[in-house]
Amino acid sequence: MNRFRRTILLAGLLLAAAAVAGVAQPRLGHSATTPASADRTITVTGNGSVTAAPDRASFSFSVDTRGATASAALSSNADEAQAVVNALKSAGVAAADLQTTEVSLDPQTSQDGTKIIGYAASSSVSATVPIGQAGTIVDAAVKAGADGVSGPSLDVSDQDALYAQALKNAVANAKTKAQALADASGLQLGDVQTVVEGSVATPVVLGAATAHAPSASGSVPPIEPGSQEIDATVTVAYSAS
Repeated sequence: MNRFRRTILLAGLLLAAAAVAGVAQPRLGHSATTPASADRTITVTGNGSVTAAPDRASFSFSVDTRGATASAALSSNADEAQAVVNALKSAGVAAADLQTTEVSLDPQTSQDGTKIIGYAASSSVSATVPIGQAGTIVDAAVKAGADGVSGPSLDVSDQDALYAQALKNAVANAKTKAQALADASGLQLGDVQTVVEGSVATPVVLGAATAHAPSASGSVPPIEPGSQEIDATVTVAYSAS
């Protein structure tokens, strides 16, 4: 009997000890797994640019005609516009660099506006050539019958390569900024975590000339290419410790 009581007492003591351990254990576990401080990052915006001299020029040439009827005005315009296109091709403009940009037809009325007395037709074609050929094609188009000349619109042919270089410059600029922030904050700059392109390359004309129709002698004003700046922006996040 006494042995049975001692067994029950021992079992009770063991259950009590287990209960105490079960209450105490969560407190001990919580203390051991306290979350570490949040990871530090440095996020900056980098800017890069590349300057290049334009090597292409685009012009628009227009032809205006009149006719007693709409069909007569359009027919005459088609003939004169074709003559301009043929002259441009003969001057060295590739077919892929010629594009019709406008065709229009408008009635012409009497002074009191009550009667149609004829029609005016107009068409325009654009041409893009290496900048060294600019004077040649303007001269050829005007001699062939172009009534109007507008341009030049100048750009560089290797936009993609220049923009890629501008992006590299922007990333380098971002790293310089991030390092300066890390030094000022007493942190160690770590690896790149993310890189996001911040903008699309948009050429900014820093210098360009405006061409006018040649005189009767065929002379063409000089085309000064100036320079263009290709810009890029990136946002870069670095780890820091």
